Amino acid sequence: LAERLAAAFWPGPLTLVLERKPGSSVHALASAGLPSLALRVPAHPLTQALLSHFPQGLVAPSANPSGRLSPTHPEHVWAGLGKQLPLLDGGACRLGLESSILDARGSQPILLREGVLSREKLSAALDIQIHTPIRPEGNAEILETAEPRVQSPGQLLRHYAPRHPLRLDAQSVRPGEALLAFGVPLASTGSVEQLSEREDLNEAAANLFAALHRLDALELSGIAVMPIPQLGIGRAIYDRLKRGAA
Repeated sequence: LAERLAAAFWPGPLTLVLERKPGSSVHALASAGLPSLALRVPAHPLTQALLSHFPQGLVAPSANPSGRLSPTHPEHVWAGLGKQLPLLDGGACRLGLESSILDARGSQPILLREGVLSREKLSAALDIQIHTPIRPEGNAEILETAEPRVQSPGQLLRHYAPRHPLRLDAQSVRPGEALLAFGVPLASTGSVEQLSEREDLNEAAANLFAALHRLDALELSGIAVMPIPQLGIGRAIYDRLKRGAA
């Protein structure tokens, strides 16, 4: 299953969760003590060049403080982790959202985090049903999978969060709020960031975190977010916003 997925989507925005081999040289802290590893082969030319110097691969965290907005520009990394950090500058992220994370350890793949690759795209490539984890009622901390622990980045209820509160599916803009628009903007007297005036979900995904970073740098009472269609990559966009608003 993992080999089929790798052949279809690597290099690209897909992370595969697999069992660790006995005697793996990857430190247990890199996988939070879990018996699994998350593997990815990015397509960016700069990352490909970097990996060519490390034939055994690299272990790396996200380039932002845990739980905060994901970085899509070099300036976001410096703002979160400090300007003293050496940085390989590959420019702005082209796709804008994180990779999709698929648990490929069993006979049935489980989509732990939907990203640029939608559930439909993954299912079509495999000709197999892709399942998503279900959070039982009353569990406000994690999304459950087969094990009662967070299995993947982005499964915490609150994640990808700006400093300012997000108000989703807004039909109007309140005093003191900025607007995150999708399509024709709502009437607003405050700052406005546009995800996609032509209501293109791929464009919205590419603009999402950069727009949130710009709004989060302002002094606001909150950010009103216009409705986002939950179709394909729209589900991933809405997921990030929902966790950021939790």
